[in-house]
Amino acid sequence: MLATGVLALVLAIAAGAYARMGNDWRTASRERVGLAPDASRTAEAVVQVYAARTVGVRGLFGVHSWVAVKPANAPAYTVYEVIGWKLRWDDTAVSVRERDPDARWFGNSPELLAQARGAQAQALIPKIEAAVRSYPYADEYRAWPGPNSNTFTAWIARNVPELRVDLPATAVGKDYLTGGLFASAPSGSGVQLSLVGLLGVTASSVEGLEINVLGMTFGIDPWPPAIKLPIVGRLGAASVPPGS
Repeated sequence: MLATGVLALVLAIAAGAYARMGNDWRTASRERVGLAPDASRTAEAVVQVYAARTVGVRGLFGVHSWVAVKPANAPAYTVYEVIGWKLRWDDTAVSVRERDPDARWFGNSPELLAQARGAQAQALIPKIEAAVRSYPYADEYRAWPGPNSNTFTAWIARNVPELRVDLPATAVGKDYLTGGLFASAPSGSGVQLSLVGLLGVTASSVEGLEINVLGMTFGIDPWPPAIKLPIVGRLGAASVPPGS
């Protein structure tokens, strides 16, 4: 029964990815989906972390992730993300710009992974900005096994563990490490062993237990109970973002 359900999900995602291949990315929807407070009507500080399926066939396997911040009384959100094609005309793949944080990513609906509001968010924003400045792979980009947008978001999450970001199994690149085999888990809690994002294991109170094989994540989350699979993502109870 479970195998049948997994197969149905894989086929549904594959069908969606195939359909997106025919869409023109230049005209794909970038409309908001209503997950972010309206900056013009929200005085308190807000921090949010999102992920959405990537463009075209790559969306079958993975997501693009980003971090958005709005300091207290700021009129707009600043979004931090890594965009590979930015390296064609710039010396950094790190994008820092004002945009709607909950906008569709070239037609694909984003998922809210974590958030903080009020005084907590205001205190986290300088830490996020410092993590963005210290990102070590700004002049590199590889869709697989990394460094990519998910490597960037994981870097921020490791440096700001208060966010307790549980990046999905489809966030290929989140486990990419160089300069050593050991680090904290992408959420900043627990521990991780990773061989440049190709083989590893993660154990933490946020991610649960995850095994990475060639960039694909298989895992078990004891609470809320769920299993994590490549392509499909999370099966079981939804992970409730902190601050929700």
